[in-house]
Amino acid sequence: MKLIVKVFAEITIKSRPVRKQFIRQLSKNLRSIARDLDPNLKVEGVWDNLQVESTLTDPAAQAALLERFSNTPGIGSFLEVHEYPLGDFDDIVEKCREHYGHLLADKQFVVRCKRAGKHEFTSIDVERYVGSRLRQLCGAAGINLKAPEVSVRMEIRHDRLFVISQEIHGIGGYPLGSVEQTLVLMSGGFDSTVAAYEIMRRGLLTHFCFFNLGGRAHELGVMEVANFLWQKFGRSHRVLFLSVPFEEVLGEILQKVDNSQMGVILKRMMLRAASRLAEGLSIEALVTGEAISQVSSQTLTNLSVIDSVTDTLVLRPLIAAHKQ
Repeated sequence: MKLIVKVFAEITIKSRPVRKQFIRQLSKNLRSIARDLDPNLKVEGVWDNLQVESTLTDPAAQAALLERFSNTPGIGSFLEVHEYPLGDFDDIVEKCREHYGHLLADKQFVVRCKRAGKHEFTSIDVERYVGSRLRQLCGAAGINLKAPEVSVRMEIRHDRLFVISQEIHGIGGYPLGSVEQTLVLMSGGFDSTVAAYEIMRRGLLTHFCFFNLGGRAHELGVMEVANFLWQKFGRSHRVLFLSVPFEEVLGEILQKVDNSQMGVILKRMMLRAASRLAEGLSIEALVTGEAISQVSSQTLTNLSVIDSVTDTLVLRPLIAAHKQ
Protein backbone atom coordinates (compact mmCIF):
# COMPACT_ATOMS: atom_id res chain seq x y z
CA MET A 1 0.00 0.00 0.00
CA LYS A 2 1.35 3.39 -1.02
CA LEU A 3 0.15 6.75 0.30
CA ILE A 4 0.89 10.36 -0.59
CA VAL A 5 0.46 12.47 2.53
CA LYS A 6 -0.33 16.15 1.96
CA VAL A 7 0.54 18.39 4.89
CA PHE A 8 -1.76 20.95 6.48
CA ALA A 9 -1.97 24.03 4.22
CA GLU A 10 -0.59 26.46 6.83
CA ILE A 11 2.65 24.48 6.99
CA THR A 12 3.33 25.22 3.32
CA ILE A 13 3.51 29.00 3.93
CA LYS A 14 6.13 28.72 6.67
CA SER A 15 9.73 29.69 6.08
CA ARG A 16 11.95 27.01 4.57
CA PRO A 17 13.65 25.90 7.82
CA VAL A 18 10.39 25.89 9.82
CA ARG A 19 8.61 24.01 7.06
CA LYS A 20 11.31 21.35 6.95
CA GLN A 21 11.26 21.07 10.73
CA PHE A 22 7.49 20.52 10.79
CA ILE A 23 7.61 17.92 8.03
CA ARG A 24 10.50 16.05 9.65
CA GLN A 25 8.48 15.93 12.86
CA LEU A 26 5.43 14.65 10.97
CA SER A 27 7.55 11.91 9.36
CA LYS A 28 8.79 10.86 12.77
CA ASN A 29 5.24 10.85 14.16
CA LEU A 30 3.92 8.68 11.31
CA ARG A 31 6.59 6.07 11.94
CA SER A 32 5.84 6.15 15.65
CA ILE A 33 2.07 5.65 15.40
CA ALA A 34 2.50 2.81 12.87
CA ARG A 35 5.26 0.97 14.73
CA ASP A 36 3.04 -1.72 16.24
CA LEU A 37 1.20 -2.29 12.94
CA ASP A 38 4.07 -1.99 10.44
CA PRO A 39 7.58 -1.63 11.90
CA ASN A 40 8.99 -1.45 8.36
CA LEU A 41 6.91 1.56 7.28
CA LYS A 42 8.86 3.82 4.89
CA VAL A 43 8.33 7.58 4.96
CA GLU A 44 10.15 9.78 2.44
CA GLY A 45 10.00 13.45 1.52
CA VAL A 46 11.02 16.72 3.18
CA TRP A 47 9.06 19.49 1.44
CA ASP A 48 5.28 19.50 0.95
CA ASN A 49 4.25 15.85 0.40
CA LEU A 50 5.36 12.68 2.11
CA GLN A 51 5.38 9.33 0.32
CA VAL A 52 4.53 6.45 2.63
CA GLU A 53 4.97 2.77 1.75
CA SER A 54 3.50 0.03 3.93
CA THR A 55 4.09 -3.71 3.70
CA LEU A 56 0.68 -4.46 5.23
CA THR A 57 -1.53 -6.79 3.19
CA ASP A 58 -4.29 -7.58 5.70
CA PRO A 59 -7.31 -5.33 4.95
CA ALA A 60 -8.11 -4.86 8.66
CA ALA A 61 -4.55 -3.76 9.43
CA GLN A 62 -4.56 -1.42 6.43
CA ALA A 63 -7.84 0.12 7.59
CA ALA A 64 -6.42 0.60 11.09
CA LEU A 65 -3.36 2.37 9.67
CA LEU A 66 -5.51 4.69 7.52
CA GLU A 67 -7.70 5.50 10.52
CA ARG A 68 -4.65 6.47 12.58
CA PHE A 69 -3.30 8.69 9.80
CA SER A 70 -6.68 10.42 9.42
CA ASN A 71 -6.47 11.48 13.09
CA THR A 72 -2.82 12.55 13.10
CA PRO A 73 -2.25 16.31 13.59
CA GLY A 74 -0.38 17.91 10.70
CA ILE A 75 -2.08 16.02 7.86
CA GLY A 76 -4.44 17.89 5.54
CA SER A 77 -5.29 14.81 3.50
CA PHE A 78 -3.67 11.71 2.07
CA LEU A 79 -4.10 9.70 -1.09
CA GLU A 80 -4.02 5.96 -1.52
CA VAL A 81 -2.29 5.47 -4.87
CA HIS A 82 -0.96 2.93 -7.34
CA GLU A 83 2.48 3.88 -8.64
CA TYR A 84 3.81 3.19 -12.16
CA PRO A 85 6.65 4.40 -14.39
CA LEU A 86 5.36 7.22 -16.59
CA GLY A 87 4.67 5.99 -20.12
CA ASP A 88 2.94 7.57 -23.09
CA PHE A 89 -0.69 8.73 -23.09
CA ASP A 90 -1.99 5.32 -24.17
CA ASP A 91 -0.18 3.68 -21.26
CA ILE A 92 -1.77 6.20 -18.89
CA VAL A 93 -5.17 5.31 -20.35
CA GLU A 94 -4.58 1.61 -19.69
CA LYS A 95 -3.49 2.21 -16.10
CA CYS A 96 -6.57 4.36 -15.43
CA ARG A 97 -8.82 1.84 -17.17
CA GLU A 98 -7.42 -0.93 -14.94
CA HIS A 99 -8.53 0.87 -11.78
CA TYR A 100 -11.57 2.85 -12.93
CA GLY A 101 -12.93 1.01 -15.96
CA HIS A 102 -15.49 -1.03 -14.00
CA LEU A 103 -16.95 2.16 -12.52
CA LEU A 104 -17.53 4.11 -15.74
CA ALA A 105 -20.20 2.15 -17.64
CA ASP A 106 -23.21 4.43 -18.25
CA LYS A 107 -21.77 7.03 -15.85
CA GLN A 108 -20.80 10.65 -16.37
CA PHE A 109 -17.19 11.16 -15.30
CA VAL A 110 -14.30 13.58 -15.23
CA VAL A 111 -10.52 13.13 -15.38
CA ARG A 112 -8.38 15.20 -13.01
CA CYS A 113 -4.61 15.32 -13.32
CA LYS A 114 -2.01 17.14 -11.21
CA ARG A 115 1.53 17.37 -12.49
CA ALA A 116 4.95 18.23 -11.05
CA GLY A 117 8.15 18.43 -13.07
CA LYS A 118 9.03 19.31 -16.67
CA HIS A 119 7.06 17.57 -19.41
CA GLU A 120 6.20 18.23 -23.05
CA PHE A 121 2.50 18.17 -22.22
CA THR A 122 0.18 19.92 -19.81
CA SER A 123 -2.22 18.51 -17.25
CA ILE A 124 -5.13 19.54 -19.50
CA ASP A 125 -3.61 17.58 -22.41
CA VAL A 126 -3.61 14.45 -20.23
CA GLU A 127 -7.17 15.03 -19.02
CA ARG A 128 -8.55 15.51 -22.53
CA TYR A 129 -6.84 12.50 -24.06
CA VAL A 130 -7.50 10.09 -21.18
CA GLY A 131 -11.11 11.26 -20.83
CA SER A 132 -11.80 10.80 -24.54
CA ARG A 133 -10.30 7.31 -24.66
CA LEU A 134 -11.96 6.10 -21.45
CA ARG A 135 -15.33 7.27 -22.75
CA GLN A 136 -14.86 5.15 -25.88
CA LEU A 137 -13.38 2.10 -24.15
CA CYS A 138 -15.58 1.87 -21.05
CA GLY A 139 -19.03 2.77 -22.35
CA ALA A 140 -19.35 5.88 -20.21
CA ALA A 141 -22.37 8.15 -20.59
CA GLY A 142 -20.21 11.21 -21.10
CA ILE A 143 -17.94 13.84 -19.58
CA ASN A 144 -19.28 16.10 -16.85
CA LEU A 145 -16.82 18.66 -15.49
CA LYS A 146 -19.10 20.17 -12.83
CA ALA A 147 -21.03 17.30 -11.28
CA PRO A 148 -19.45 13.98 -12.32
CA GLU A 149 -20.63 10.66 -10.94
CA VAL A 150 -17.06 9.32 -11.03
CA SER A 151 -13.77 11.23 -10.80
CA VAL A 152 -10.73 9.58 -12.39
CA ARG A 153 -7.80 11.10 -10.51
CA MET A 154 -4.08 10.86 -11.04
CA GLU A 155 -0.84 12.68 -10.29
CA ILE A 156 2.25 12.82 -12.50
CA ARG A 157 5.47 13.53 -10.65
CA HIS A 158 8.48 13.78 -12.90
CA ASP A 159 8.82 10.25 -14.38
CA ARG A 160 6.23 8.54 -12.16
CA LEU A 161 2.47 8.09 -12.53
CA PHE A 162 0.22 7.79 -9.49
CA VAL A 163 -3.35 6.61 -10.06
CA ILE A 164 -5.42 7.63 -7.04
CA SER A 165 -7.84 5.09 -5.60
CA GLN A 166 -9.14 7.22 -2.70
CA GLU A 167 -8.54 10.46 -0.80
CA ILE A 168 -8.94 10.62 2.97
CA HIS A 169 -9.09 13.93 4.81
CA GLY A 170 -7.04 14.51 7.94
CA ILE A 171 -7.65 16.81 10.90
CA GLY A 172 -5.10 19.44 9.83
CA GLY A 173 -3.12 21.43 12.36
CA TYR A 174 0.56 21.10 13.17
CA PRO A 175 2.48 17.90 13.99
CA LEU A 176 2.66 17.04 17.67
CA GLY A 177 6.08 17.91 19.04
CA SER A 178 6.67 20.76 16.59
CA VAL A 179 5.51 23.46 19.03
CA GLU A 180 5.28 23.87 22.82
CA GLN A 181 3.75 21.73 25.58
CA THR A 182 0.57 22.40 27.55
CA LEU A 183 -1.19 21.03 30.61
CA VAL A 184 -4.94 20.52 30.16
CA LEU A 185 -7.15 20.71 33.25
CA MET A 186 -9.45 17.73 32.68
CA SER A 187 -12.78 17.42 34.47
CA GLY A 188 -13.99 14.44 32.44
CA GLY A 189 -16.83 16.55 31.08
CA PHE A 190 -17.53 17.58 27.52
CA ASP A 191 -15.83 20.99 27.41
CA SER A 192 -12.38 20.10 28.72
CA THR A 193 -12.29 17.04 26.45
CA VAL A 194 -13.01 19.12 23.33
CA ALA A 195 -10.53 21.78 24.48
CA ALA A 196 -7.83 19.10 24.78
CA TYR A 197 -8.61 17.87 21.25
CA GLU A 198 -8.41 21.40 19.80
CA ILE A 199 -5.05 22.01 21.45
CA MET A 200 -3.66 18.64 20.32
CA ARG A 201 -4.82 19.32 16.76
CA ARG A 202 -2.82 22.56 16.81
CA GLY A 203 0.36 20.56 17.44
CA LEU A 204 0.78 21.28 21.14
CA LEU A 205 2.01 18.28 23.10
CA THR A 206 -0.75 17.89 25.69
CA HIS A 207 -0.45 16.49 29.20
CA PHE A 208 -3.49 15.94 31.41
CA CYS A 209 -4.18 17.20 34.94
CA PHE A 210 -7.18 16.03 36.97
CA PHE A 211 -8.28 17.48 40.30
CA ASN A 212 -9.96 14.62 42.12
CA LEU A 213 -13.08 15.71 44.01
CA GLY A 214 -15.11 12.52 43.66
CA GLY A 215 -12.97 9.51 44.57
CA ARG A 216 -11.34 6.69 42.63
CA ALA A 217 -14.30 5.97 40.33
CA HIS A 218 -14.32 9.53 39.01
CA GLU A 219 -10.56 9.45 38.56
CA LEU A 220 -10.73 6.24 36.53
CA GLY A 221 -13.44 7.71 34.31
CA VAL A 222 -11.34 10.78 33.52
CA MET A 223 -8.28 8.61 32.90
CA GLU A 224 -10.31 6.62 30.38
CA VAL A 225 -11.29 9.81 28.55
CA ALA A 226 -7.69 11.07 28.54
CA ASN A 227 -6.43 7.71 27.31
CA PHE A 228 -8.97 7.74 24.48
CA LEU A 229 -7.79 11.19 23.38
CA TRP A 230 -4.17 10.10 23.55
CA GLN A 231 -4.74 6.85 21.66
CA LYS A 232 -6.72 8.54 18.90
CA PHE A 233 -4.85 11.81 18.36
CA GLY A 234 -1.55 11.81 20.25
CA ARG A 235 -0.06 8.34 20.44
CA SER A 236 3.09 9.46 18.65
CA HIS A 237 4.35 10.87 21.98
CA ARG A 238 4.33 9.83 25.60
CA VAL A 239 2.39 12.18 27.87
CA LEU A 240 1.59 12.50 31.57
CA PHE A 241 -1.67 12.06 33.45
CA LEU A 242 -1.45 13.91 36.76
CA SER A 243 -4.09 13.30 39.43
CA VAL A 244 -4.22 15.81 42.28
CA PRO A 245 -6.21 14.89 45.43
CA PHE A 246 -8.37 17.95 46.09
CA GLU A 247 -11.08 16.74 48.49
CA GLU A 248 -9.52 18.52 51.49
CA VAL A 249 -9.23 21.78 49.59
CA LEU A 250 -12.89 21.56 48.59
CA GLY A 251 -13.86 20.77 52.16
CA GLU A 252 -12.11 23.87 53.45
CA ILE A 253 -13.74 26.04 50.79
CA LEU A 254 -17.18 24.69 51.77
CA GLN A 255 -16.49 25.69 55.38
CA LYS A 256 -14.92 29.11 54.90
CA VAL A 257 -16.19 30.63 51.62
CA ASP A 258 -19.54 32.21 50.81
CA ASN A 259 -21.68 30.16 48.42
CA SER A 260 -21.63 32.90 45.76
CA GLN A 261 -17.82 32.80 45.57
CA MET A 262 -17.14 29.07 45.83
CA GLY A 263 -16.82 28.43 42.08
CA VAL A 264 -14.31 31.23 41.55
CA ILE A 265 -12.25 30.33 44.63
CA LEU A 266 -12.13 26.64 43.66
CA LYS A 267 -10.92 27.47 40.16
CA ARG A 268 -8.30 29.84 41.56
CA MET A 269 -6.97 27.05 43.76
CA MET A 270 -6.90 24.66 40.83
CA LEU A 271 -4.98 27.14 38.67
CA ARG A 272 -2.55 27.80 41.50
CA ALA A 273 -1.82 24.08 41.91
CA ALA A 274 -1.66 23.44 38.15
CA SER A 275 0.79 26.32 37.74
CA ARG A 276 3.10 24.75 40.30
CA LEU A 277 2.96 21.44 38.43
CA ALA A 278 3.55 23.13 35.06
CA GLU A 279 6.52 25.05 36.40
CA GLY A 280 8.11 21.88 37.70
CA LEU A 281 7.64 20.16 34.35
CA SER A 282 8.74 23.18 32.23
CA ILE A 283 5.29 23.36 30.62
CA GLU A 284 4.52 26.79 29.16
CA ALA A 285 0.71 27.02 29.37
CA LEU A 286 -2.46 25.71 30.98
CA VAL A 287 -5.61 24.83 29.04
CA THR A 288 -9.21 24.87 30.26
CA GLY A 289 -12.57 24.21 28.60
CA GLU A 290 -14.20 27.42 29.75
CA ALA A 291 -16.55 29.34 27.42
CA ILE A 292 -17.59 32.90 28.04
CA SER A 293 -20.67 33.29 30.29
CA GLN A 294 -21.55 29.59 30.13
CA VAL A 295 -21.75 29.52 33.95
CA SER A 296 -21.44 32.26 36.54
CA SER A 297 -17.72 31.70 37.13
CA GLN A 298 -17.03 32.31 33.43
CA THR A 299 -18.02 35.95 33.11
CA LEU A 300 -15.25 38.29 32.03
CA THR A 301 -14.92 39.68 35.55
CA ASN A 302 -14.67 36.27 37.17
CA LEU A 303 -12.26 34.91 34.54
CA SER A 304 -10.04 37.91 35.19
CA VAL A 305 -10.13 37.23 38.94
CA ILE A 306 -9.34 33.54 38.36
CA ASP A 307 -6.40 34.30 36.04
CA SER A 308 -4.89 36.81 38.46
CA VAL A 309 -3.87 33.97 40.77
CA THR A 310 -1.11 32.85 38.38
CA ASP A 311 1.42 34.27 35.93
CA THR A 312 1.20 31.12 33.79
CA LEU A 313 -0.49 31.59 30.41
CA VAL A 314 -4.05 30.17 30.42
CA LEU A 315 -5.48 29.10 27.05
CA ARG A 316 -9.21 28.73 26.49
CA PRO A 317 -9.75 27.35 22.96
CA LEU A 318 -13.54 27.17 23.45
CA ILE A 319 -13.97 30.72 24.74
CA ALA A 320 -16.46 31.70 22.00
CA ALA A 321 -17.87 28.24 21.30
CA HIS A 322 -21.16 26.67 22.37
CA LYS A 323 -22.19 23.10 23.17
CA GLN A 324 -23.61 22.33 19.75
